[in-house]
Amino acid sequence: MNLSVTSETGWLKGVIVHTPGNEVSLVNPELKDELLFDDIIFEEDAKQEHIDMLEIFKAAMPADGRIFQITDLFLECLQNSDAHEYFVKLLIEALPEDNLQVIESTLLDLQPKELLQFVVEGATPAIRNFALHPNPNLLFTRDLAAVVGNQLLLSRPAKKARLREALLMDMLVMYHPLFSDLKKNLIKTNKQDSIEGGDVLVASDKLALIGMSERTSFSALMTAANSLLNNNFEHVLAVDIPKQRSSMHLDTIFTFASEDECIAFPPAIMERTGNISVLSKENGSIISRPMPSLQATLNELMERDITFIKCGGEIRTNQFREQWTDGANVFALAPGVIVGYERNTNTFRALKEHGYSIINQYEFIEEYKDKEFDPSGKKLAISFLGHELCRGRGGARCMTMPILRES
Repeated sequence: MNLSVTSETGWLKGVIVHTPGNEVSLVNPELKDELLFDDIIFEEDAKQEHIDMLEIFKAAMPADGRIFQITDLFLECLQNSDAHEYFVKLLIEALPEDNLQVIESTLLDLQPKELLQFVVEGATPAIRNFALHPNPNLLFTRDLAAVVGNQLLLSRPAKKARLREALLMDMLVMYHPLFSDLKKNLIKTNKQDSIEGGDVLVASDKLALIGMSERTSFSALMTAANSLLNNNFEHVLAVDIPKQRSSMHLDTIFTFASEDECIAFPPAIMERTGNISVLSKENGSIISRPMPSLQATLNELMERDITFIKCGGEIRTNQFREQWTDGANVFALAPGVIVGYERNTNTFRALKEHGYSIINQYEFIEEYKDKEFDPSGKKLAISFLGHELCRGRGGARCMTMPILRES
């Protein structure tokens, strides 16, 4: 599989996900804030909601499309003794305060499933009297890495709660054959910087957007931009967004629905000015050009009018409520074919006003389970249940890491 993503909306052919497991049941109310969750999640319902979302993907993807569970990839990788040793070394070096060096030999002797259980759930019966916090955020695979063109941006999280996930992803990229070609074009930032995949959007094969958020630092943004501009990208948009929990990443307030349409949270995107810089390369140096707004910038650089559809519709309260429940965080399965949480009814109503047909998960799966889906010329907004999933503060885009889209 030759991995490449040159659009936010190209027909999805390869994606990495994680169906939530026991790790979300280990989050207690006292720990939830430290673990970046706003509420505790009921595992069984969250798991079923996620499986149902993947059924939509299977019905919409081409016959040769692949959905990878990231834990399966981790286990395949850990079968390699070199990868196992590499990961244990990363883990000990990255978490000195957890004193993992005292159990180094035990970690090296663990079976792959035991080591993965220890890292994801924080404990395993194979190690007695030693435990870490669980890792419930593995659900949001988007933030671990981003395929941008033919390059791979390896994320470095801003919060310690997500560091073990990043180390697992590092091992995966270095040792799993799925990434054998992309690792030649790897973008890594300095250890003191942070950047996460939710802040990276691929508008086209020449244009990428990177949010400067509470999770992505300026220096990491510039490192990523420099690498992209040295490798086929003509422009990178630096998008400064509010540094707050509700808008932790750019994709929590802005996503692409089609080649010409985006869903935007009006207060942080449509009503904000002076927060965009166009980064380009001239004579080997990065130059920055300020722009008045995101919409004006996209119109100019993409050489066509880009429509912004309001998350939550026209009513202010609905905009804030539905942004909080990931109304702006939709995921495109193909141009104009998107999935999002059913509960964001006003956002779906706004999509309908822009020509989208609204269909729920059951209707879509029933229609396409026995025939190949042809996305050509369609405008579909597919709703799915996510009452438990959304408690973790992430929508369909947050829960997906696309690795291959049709150009």
